Amino acid sequence: MKKVPVQCRNIRLAYGSTEVLKDVNLDVEPGEFFALLGPSGSGKSTLLRLIAGFNRHQQGQLLIDGQDVSAKAPWERDVGMVFQSYALWPHMTVWDNVAFGLVERRVDKATIKAKVGAALELVGLSAYAQRRPNQLSGGQQQRVALARTIVIEPKVLLLDEPLSNLDKTLRVQMRQELLAMQRRLGLTTIFVTHDQEEAMTTADRMAVLDKGVVQQVGAPATLYDYPVNTFVANFVGTMNLLAGKVRTRRADLLTLDVEGVGELQFPLQAEAPEAPQIQVSFRPHSLRIDVADAVRDARYVWMPGTVEASEFLGEFTRYRVRVGAQNLAVDHPHHAGLSTFPLGGQVSLGIEPSQVRLFGA
Repeated sequence: MKKVPVQCRNIRLAYGSTEVLKDVNLDVEPGEFFALLGPSGSGKSTLLRLIAGFNRHQQGQLLIDGQDVSAKAPWERDVGMVFQSYALWPHMTVWDNVAFGLVERRVDKATIKAKVGAALELVGLSAYAQRRPNQLSGGQQQRVALARTIVIEPKVLLLDEPLSNLDKTLRVQMRQELLAMQRRLGLTTIFVTHDQEEAMTTADRMAVLDKGVVQQVGAPATLYDYPVNTFVANFVGTMNLLAGKVRTRRADLLTLDVEGVGELQFPLQAEAPEAPQIQVSFRPHSLRIDVADAVRDARYVWMPGTVEASEFLGEFTRYRVRVGAQNLAVDHPHHAGLSTFPLGGQVSLGIEPSQVRLFGA
């Protein structure tokens, strides 16, 4: 299959006075697995359906393989879409479901036989060709929907939360299979999800949307480590935000006054906003937790806290610690025999300065 790019240029879509997509600019590379990530109502599914041709934008250009397809009907765009509901024909066999698009295109019988056979083999369902959808598991139905889309050899594969109807274990298995299949085909794929874990484990790059606006585009690790604003920081993984008033700002050092804690000092980043109040952001795993009277490692910025809650999550325990007027999440690695910090206990929290991001309050 040919690897093609998909480009959105200043896309705007509104329903009456309600703007759903606002000046969207995206470049999906040929053969890339690209995720659209965002909360409900962010515009991600609307954008996917726009690429498919089910929605029409009022402004901008949509290019597939360098050609503007804005005015083309869905069946003229040479894209394939897998829906959240799978949308299989219940009265047809697996074979007939997969063959349906080729039959509609009046492809000859020999070619249909060869292509359907290859598609079913690709998704591991050759032995299920004569079954009907209600005789299949959810994961198998998902594979049929994928085979039905792939068999027409689209330029672009569009996936609208295709794993949301599966249980957690099957979702993990299916996303691994989906990614492996995409790599074998080299097919440009755009995947919509609200699940951060799905996006981060499958996507080459992803775009985070909120209220119709693209907030940030990049590799999963880039968005996780270097979010451009507090929305991305909070949406991609778990993020702590510690607010403080700026006391002094020198060339390389920022001093903040945090309510109930006092003064804390952090390296001043070049991109730190010029604002009277700053939010210091850091991930739960970048915090160190220790007993209140422990010897403090000078590499960390320390502050006192009180344990208010804890959750044992297997690989680590997540503590909720009150620091001044704010609550922070702290992930502490677990191993057999490790003592936990008691509820109400006084602790010291250490922030690794290199893991901090600074945002305006």
